[in-house]
Amino acid sequence: MYLRPALPVILLLTLAAPRLHAQDLAPPPPTLEAVHPGLSFGPLRQASLVPLPEDLLIRAQDLTITEEQVAAEIAEAGEDLNLRSVLEKNAPYLAERLAVKALLLSEARAWAQARNQPVEWESPASLVETYLRSLVEQVVITSEELKAFYTANRAMFPDTTYEQVAEQLRTYLLSQKEDRFIEAHVNSLSERVPVEVNAAWFQTHAPTALDTPVDQARRSGKPSLIDFGAGGCLDCDRMTPLLEDLRQFCGERANVLFVSVRDHPLLGARYNVRGIPLQIVFDAQGREVLRHEGFWPREAMITELAKLGVQ
Repeated sequence: MYLRPALPVILLLTLAAPRLHAQDLAPPPPTLEAVHPGLSFGPLRQASLVPLPEDLLIRAQDLTITEEQVAAEIAEAGEDLNLRSVLEKNAPYLAERLAVKALLLSEARAWAQARNQPVEWESPASLVETYLRSLVEQVVITSEELKAFYTANRAMFPDTTYEQVAEQLRTYLLSQKEDRFIEAHVNSLSERVPVEVNAAWFQTHAPTALDTPVDQARRSGKPSLIDFGAGGCLDCDRMTPLLEDLRQFCGERANVLFVSVRDHPLLGARYNVRGIPLQIVFDAQGREVLRHEGFWPREAMITELAKLGVQ
């Protein structure tokens, strides 16, 4: 009986191995967040920066956002030259907002179709709202969370027992928890859906879009506490002397800023400011670590900054 000589193992492995092409060895394109930290307000942080046709700004599956669409958004400013200037400066934000609306609508339609739910009678905005509300149906606030909040914020209830405010607190905390859940879902869009953005266009527009007090503070290499508010708001006005005192306490160790949402409406929108006053704490790398809505005592702010090394 004739036995064929065995092929060398290395040859077998070579024959079995799939052919590799140049594109298989190329590293993945960088993300928007890696190249332009903070430029995305969340949803497109993980989008890939790639070469795209000049007029094509964002591409995700069959969705496209063009420069013409962004120009149409800017044109809505009409003859308000100040607003037009603000919108032009924030063109990347406008492009991202258009993409988010389209991506969420696509998800909402798929969600409705999976449930055989008719959508013809519902407006796109209403359908998206219904879809997002469905995501938080199982969100609850436990008694432990209620008691922990009451204990940590005892100064807010000087003459009130836990039992007297428990249900009001439950409603308030549940609303906040639902908002955080929805925000996290929206901010992970580019993790669920492959998104490509025009590398050259975003490179051109990033410097002006990031030329804001908040973005400068986040890039300073120091922790930052940003207070979003407006004059005439009672709790905002109560925060004013505390912020000044906090600035003196921190000195050069941290940034303490006040941002008027009236003067910087798009900046407030970028950072999802829904109620004021709103304080956002960033670490030395510019990463958001905490949000607090409402009046915030000086001692509580100092405690949070101390966790970031501001002693």
